[in-house]
Amino acid sequence: MIVPEMRSAKLELRGITKAFWGKWGHLPTLDDIHLTAREGEFVSIVGPSGCGKSTLFNVIGGLEPADAGQVLLDGRDVTGQVGLFASMPQRDLLLPWRTVLDNVILGAEIAGRDKKAAREEARALLPLFGLEGFDGNYPATLSGGMRQRAALLRTWLCRREVLLLDEPFGALDALTRAGMQEWLLTVWERFRQTILFITHDVEEAVFLSDRVYVLSPRPARVRLELPIDLSRPRPKALVTSASFIALKRKLLEALV
Repeated sequence: MIVPEMRSAKLELRGITKAFWGKWGHLPTLDDIHLTAREGEFVSIVGPSGCGKSTLFNVIGGLEPADAGQVLLDGRDVTGQVGLFASMPQRDLLLPWRTVLDNVILGAEIAGRDKKAAREEARALLPLFGLEGFDGNYPATLSGGMRQRAALLRTWLCRREVLLLDEPFGALDALTRAGMQEWLLTVWERFRQTILFITHDVEEAVFLSDRVYVLSPRPARVRLELPIDLSRPRPKALVTSASFIALKRKLLEALV
């Protein structure tokens, strides 16, 4: 197995800086952010609320212009370009008038892919995403965890090599969230796409990640880059181990 440090950089941020202007004045948000996510790596970003994590994702995805810096994909400058990354926001944003199947193929439809082929691909993945037998259901009939799995399947079907997941489990209760974390690792370990994951939960970051970046309060700077040297697969019992707790402590100290 190739260790993360030996993989090539899939996504690289070099000196990303961003500020907003308005009637309130000048609001510095991101300050010289340097970050790397390697091929097939799971990288998490933690930081205090309002520090600019979601803004960083918007800059990566080309939805917000950077004031300075570069976004590189496979070593190529893609700063400001849209449609290169698959994104999942904090809310599932499922359309209530569309069935689960029609919701999950939405990205493929927008991209102009053959609708019949997209449906077949989605149906084949429904069991892996815990949605078998629910393809004809509407979002209102689903639990919170099932809605998030549907939203993640929609993101997966966009066929992008880098996924940007912005607190996808933040609104779930603790028990459901723990189950979703284990399930996400199962899916990721099968496909090995590069994932950049925003979370406020330090334990979640340690459990899921190969590396974690800690951001400072706004304007956000990288305060710590922490490799997570824990073997995979990771059983949930790992969270009580001494090595896990030591990593969690380092992240908490960096957030103070």
